This record gives sequence, C-alpha cells and structure tokens, in this order.
Amino acid sequence: MASGAIYPDLEGRVVLVTGGASGIGEAIVRAFARQKAKVGFIDIQAGRGDQLAAELGGNVRFAPADLTDIEALREAVAGLRAELGPVGVLVNNAAHDEPHATEEVTPAYFDDRIAVNLKHQFFAAQAVLPDMMAAGSGAIVNLGSISWMSATGGMAVYTAAKSAVLGLTRSLARDFGTYGIRVNAVAPGWILTERQKELWVTPEGEEAMLAAQCLKRWLMPEEIARFVVFLASEEASACTSQHYVVDGGWV
Repeated sequence: MASGAIYPDLEGRVVLVTGGASGIGEAIVRAFARQKAKVGFIDIQAGRGDQLAAELGGNVRFAPADLTDIEALREAVAGLRAELGPVGVLVNNAAHDEPHATEEVTPAYFDDRIAVNLKHQFFAAQAVLPDMMAAGSGAIVNLGSISWMSATGGMAVYTAAKSAVLGLTRSLARDFGTYGIRVNAVAPGWILTERQKELWVTPEGEEAMLAAQCLKRWLMPEEIARFVVFLASEEASACTSQHYVVDGGWV
C-alpha cells in the first residue's frame, strides 16, 4: 500500500498521539515519523511502546501511562513536551471497543467506558491548548467511530462516548478557532488491526462488512493514518469543526 504524500510543514513539528503503541495509533505514529515530525506518544502498553520508539528512533519518544488516570496523562504530556518542545498537533486516538450488555452495565463500568473512550480526549486537549494558543496555530484530530451512525448494538456506552467526540470537536473548534487552532474528528469504519483479527473477525462478520461497504475490501490502519496526517498539515488549513467519515462507504 502506498505510503502517502509528504507535507513539508510537518517536518520538525511536535506531534502528540494517544494510544500510539498498536493498531491505528501505531500507524499514525509511523506516518508522522515518516513526515520527520517530532512524535511523542502515550499508551498503557509499555512493552510495545518502548519497542516502537526504539524501532523508529530519531525524534520519536514514548511515555507509558494509563489515560484514564488524568494526573498520569498530564505527567506524560509534560514529560514529552520537555523532551520534544511545545505541542503543535494532538491526535486523540486511544479507545477501547469492548462489547457490553446494557442490562449488566453498572455505574462503575459506565464511568470506566467514558474514561477510556472520551474523558482523556478532553484533558489531553486541555493540556496542549496553551502551547497552541501561544503559537497562534495548532491542529487537533479526535478519533471517533461509525458505530453510532451505523446503529451498532451491544455496546451502548461505547457508542454514546464516540458520538460525544463530535460534540467535543465542534465546541473546541468554536472556542479556539480565534487562535488559529483547527479541530476535526475522524470516524473510522471497520479497520483490520491486529486486535480486530484476534477478537472480532469471523467469516460471518467479514461477509456483513463487505455487504455494507461500497468498497469490497478490508480497510487498513495506514488509510486512517494518512487522512489524519493530511488534517494536521497546512494542506487542510481551512478545515475545522468537521466530522470526516473514513469507512469505505459504510454509512
């Protein structure tokens, strides 16, 4: 699969990616590293994060943290900022699409799903917005999901959190556009990551996916990464407060 375009304005720019050790997040980290950006990423998977940072080398740094622990998130952002410099791009990627029966959801489980799929996006943005405001520019890309648009069942709290990503995106875009900060959301379809292969992909599921999509093939993490990089670049300088669906024509 082609690697995508090179955007000269991203060279040397400080990029922060959450959930960057595997899946779509890993593809995003690799894509920004290819742009010669300074990339810091955060993930709870310490081993995988260390391995990816060592492989990419150069200006790629990893900070292990549980993003549901907001103080740990803040400390990780501060540590990466100290190493790389003020943050110019934030990609809020981290999420966890665990199925759950509505009848069995407890208040504690509800709060946990919101924390892992939504809350950290707000506080990561809060942590880097001062850098962007001081610079008079910045780009935030929040990863959502098509699940709430395609009426996916069996994970009501997850789909509620992912639908809220759009509201967060549009509010931040409105509040901080006067500082030259652009905020957009990307809703991926069913992307063939390692986790999807291990936990979700079945012959029946693949058949349903192919029937639903206009493109009759699996979508790959790199395809989401390339679009995220575009939104972070000056090629998307007029794009903000928008919700971009990258799903092969599912919804």
